Amino acid sequence: MKPSLLIIGLGNPGKAYDQTRHNAGYQALDVLSAAFGVGEWTERQKFAAVVQEARVITFPVLLVKPTTYMNMSGEAVQKLVDFYKLDPKEQVLVLSDDIDIDLGELRFRKKGGPGTHNGLKSIVEHYGEDFPRIRLGLGQRNGPYDLAAWVLSRPPEEEQKVLDEAYAKLPEMVKDYVLGNLNPKQ
Repeated sequence: MKPSLLIIGLGNPGKAYDQTRHNAGYQALDVLSAAFGVGEWTERQKFAAVVQEARVITFPVLLVKPTTYMNMSGEAVQKLVDFYKLDPKEQVLVLSDDIDIDLGELRFRKKGGPGTHNGLKSIVEHYGEDFPRIRLGLGQRNGPYDLAAWVLSRPPEEEQKVLDEAYAKLPEMVKDYVLGNLNPKQ
C-alpha cells in the first residue's frame, strides 16, 4: 500500500522511555492506532521505524514511530518520504511533545520552526520548516529539574489524565486534517 499520508509520532524507542513525557508522539500514535489502525505494528529496518498501516476514512495512512531516537528523527522521515515519493508539505503529519504549550493543549500548525524540540530540529534539517505538525502540550516543568531529565520522566497520574484527555481528541483532528488536505473534492 502506498500511503496518502505518513503520521509520524516522535519519541525514543525502548522500555526505558515508555510513557515518558518526551514520548507523547508515540503515545498519540497508539490512540490513532486504536481508531484507524489495520493489522499489527511491524519493525521496518529499512525505514528505521516501527510502522502500522491505517485507514482514515478511505485514505491509506502509515503510522510511524521512528526508532532512530529523537535527535535523528529526520533520518527515518527522509527514508519514508523518499521511498514512497511523498511531499512533506502535504503528506507528512508530525506529532510531538512541546514544553512551551500548556499541559493538554493540542496545537496544529501547517509549518513553523522547531523551537527547542530536537526531533523537530532534525526534520527541519532535512525538509525545512514547511511540514504540518500537531504539538502536544506538556506545560512547564515545576521546580529546578534538569529539562532533559524532566522530559524523560513519567508524568504523575493527574498530568497523565490531562494528556490522555488530549490524546482522545486526536482522531477527530486527524480526520479533519485528512478531509481538508487530502480530499480533492473539498
